[in-house]
Amino acid sequence: MPLLSLDKVSLAFGMHPLLNEASLVIEPGERVCLLGRNGEGKSTLLKIVSGDVTPDGGTVRLDEGATLSVLPQTLPSDDTRTAYEVVSSAFPETGQLLTEFHHLSQQADEASLDRMMKVQERLEALDGWRLDQKVTTILAQYGVDPDQTLDRLSGGWQRRVLLAKALVVDPDILMLDEPTNHLDVPAIAWLEEALGQFRGAMLFVSHDRAFIRRMATRVVELDRGQLVSFAASYDKYLELKEKALEEEERQNALFDKKLKQEEAWIRQGIKARRTRNMGRVRALKAMREEHRQRRVRGGTANFAVEEAAKSGKLVAEAQGAGFAYPDGYRVIKGMDLTVLRGDKIGLVGENGTGKTTLVRLLLGELQPTDGKIRLGTNLQVAYFDQLRGELDLERNALDNLAEGREFIEINGQSKHVLGYLQEFLFTPERARSPVSVFSGGERARLLLAKLFSKPANILVLDEPTNDLDVETLELLEEQLAEFKGTVIIISHDREFLDNVVTDVIFLDGTGSVREYVGGYSDWRRQGGRFPSELSGLKVDRQDKGSKIKEKPSAESDKSEDGGKKSAGKKPAKLSYKLKRELEELPARIESLEQEVADLHETIANPDFYAGQPDEVSATLEKLAEAEANLEQVMERWMELEEQANQ
Repeated sequence: MPLLSLDKVSLAFGMHPLLNEASLVIEPGERVCLLGRNGEGKSTLLKIVSGDVTPDGGTVRLDEGATLSVLPQTLPSDDTRTAYEVVSSAFPETGQLLTEFHHLSQQADEASLDRMMKVQERLEALDGWRLDQKVTTILAQYGVDPDQTLDRLSGGWQRRVLLAKALVVDPDILMLDEPTNHLDVPAIAWLEEALGQFRGAMLFVSHDRAFIRRMATRVVELDRGQLVSFAASYDKYLELKEKALEEEERQNALFDKKLKQEEAWIRQGIKARRTRNMGRVRALKAMREEHRQRRVRGGTANFAVEEAAKSGKLVAEAQGAGFAYPDGYRVIKGMDLTVLRGDKIGLVGENGTGKTTLVRLLLGELQPTDGKIRLGTNLQVAYFDQLRGELDLERNALDNLAEGREFIEINGQSKHVLGYLQEFLFTPERARSPVSVFSGGERARLLLAKLFSKPANILVLDEPTNDLDVETLELLEEQLAEFKGTVIIISHDREFLDNVVTDVIFLDGTGSVREYVGGYSDWRRQGGRFPSELSGLKVDRQDKGSKIKEKPSAESDKSEDGGKKSAGKKPAKLSYKLKRELEELPARIESLEQEVADLHETIANPDFYAGQPDEVSATLEKLAEAEANLEQVMERWMELEEQANQ
């Protein structure tokens, strides 16, 4: 019995049909990733399923008795409710009564006591105390302080609270719209683990390729108003999609050739018209209508970066540089770093560790409070803002880009503004629409168009991958790889970093800045870990802008300067036994990594969650155990390796 079904659903805004008799079926336990180009209507489809948007035609059926929860894409702003209040609001009446009861319990007057007794009676009738326990339990499981207000939480912790609200009702199907946007890598890893333990069905929109590979058991693409299902992994979907497009082009070419022949036949001379086959005439009319109704797949984005004259060979050089705010909070300390022309650098670190501050120091927008930073010559910087703050939402795309110009010059070629926008997949009609009606992906493409229209030899990209569809993302990767200037990227998209950057700069939150050769995966292979992953170090980032609290474990006596032993203590040499252990650990790590990879492959199988519940649970537990063992062995290897090098 399908859990969710869409049957011939249609929806159009004006003359632009988003859905054209589209159909979809989701079975229990499936994890379906919804893909499609920006502006195709993916978020709108989720709103149709949740009931927030009514389609023009067709039916949406949710299995009788099934529950549906939504993890929204947009995080709340200025929400002063506590985490407990937010999660308990998943049970409308009961949650309101529980919140009222907690407030009344802190009052001492007689009226409050009378009201509290009435609330308590109603809660008992609604089985409210059991729901209270569920709310408290899931918040504890996610490590969230129930009394913390939402406006004091970072994006990652807000996402935890909202996921707790979505899952506390034990939904049969969970919908997520770009769940990894604005999350740092540890938060994404936590989200993947939490969703991996969810037993219900999932329908999610994401352009984070690593996230899709980890979570999806099936891919459904929204393409020209139709939903096309691929019962395959993400990588297999890419292969099947390419073959399907090639076959579509071949069929269209054959159809067009036949239509051309029939058009030539109908225009033959008088003698041919007298003997004309009327059935053939009717067939020609049908072919004309079919050709007219054909929705051609939109072109692929095609853009290039407007490169300025070369900067000096040296872009920036930091010697013992540091930066502290007036309140004494130190973001950067003792930084020695050289950035040369042509470097492609990825800044990695948890939210709040100072990545943006570091960029501003390297570009001369901030002056170091200690040490010095020397800047190179002829630096022309173009900045991509993750908040899209450079776009005027009330103006259209044309006015946002043109700034009074009719033509712009890109790498020595003059281009009409409308033609230039078409390279970023904006039709003339769409280019004249206000930016306020654009999807997140369309705004990102417009900002890229604006960014690349100005000469630059240094590109600074702050979370450029948020909302971009996969095709545009891949083209952006190609352009950045070919760019002759310097690129500095702040991103939590692991695959994007692997495909673009040649160096990773890691900020651990204590002020230390360390450089690693290679991309994100190379940083991990070199032992790179986030503070929240390391044992003996508790990182508390719940408050926005809060300082990091470090709590060393009983077995660890490390200072914040890279794990060296306390002054005055001579580091112990490795014994023969420890040397043997160190030599054996790489093989152990390789074995565990292979075990984890094999288990992930098993779980990614579309039929995995259709198996016996006991076997599914056992496999998931085995994966959790293997990952925990791998982390433990990696930490032991790092500890012994550091001791051996002292």
